[in-house]
Amino acid sequence: MNVIFLGPPGSGKGTMAVRVGKEMNLAHISTGDMLRAEMKAGSELGKLAKSYIDKGALVPDQVIIDMMGERMKADDAKGGVLLDGFPRTVAQAEALDAIAAIDAVVNLEVDVQVIVDRVLARRVCEDCGEVHSTKTHSSDKCGKCGGNLITRADDNEQTVRERFRVYEDQTAPLIEFYSRRGLVSNVDGTMPIEEEAAYIVEVLKKV
Repeated sequence: MNVIFLGPPGSGKGTMAVRVGKEMNLAHISTGDMLRAEMKAGSELGKLAKSYIDKGALVPDQVIIDMMGERMKADDAKGGVLLDGFPRTVAQAEALDAIAAIDAVVNLEVDVQVIVDRVLARRVCEDCGEVHSTKTHSSDKCGKCGGNLITRADDNEQTVRERFRVYEDQTAPLIEFYSRRGLVSNVDGTMPIEEEAAYIVEVLKKV
């Protein structure tokens, strides 16, 4: 089974993808994580991606498509994938059709102010990438590996609101694109984490 998670930045796609991916034995593929790894490594792709991400803009389609095409060839992707952060445009979705058949699309619905509050409270481990929230985790150390927690450079209100605007302009049309195929399930992205994950698993089991 190949599943896409849609939802504005900060809607919880990553958190849900990890939990649902483990439950359903699907490879979790996050373009955000892949790009951040490239940026941390200082590669040419990383430098290019950073110039767009720091402005709250989307990385060009062809860059993402080429990267995803290679990732989908990996052994762990052969049993099914859960795509988090890709596709982000209709052009990417059309290119994805040539790479893999999509069985379901989960659309997380969250208001922009909720997202702003979440992102401003978000802290990320600079060692293992684990995400924490100051609302539930008071330490400045990672609860998973003990590494230092940092605030991403693009985790500020101005950039978050710009990313939301870009999402609505360029990514929201994907909902219509996949709705025409009868693949979209809308999910309240403000539910408690465990409840939301369980609900999504049940939805996907019916596909």
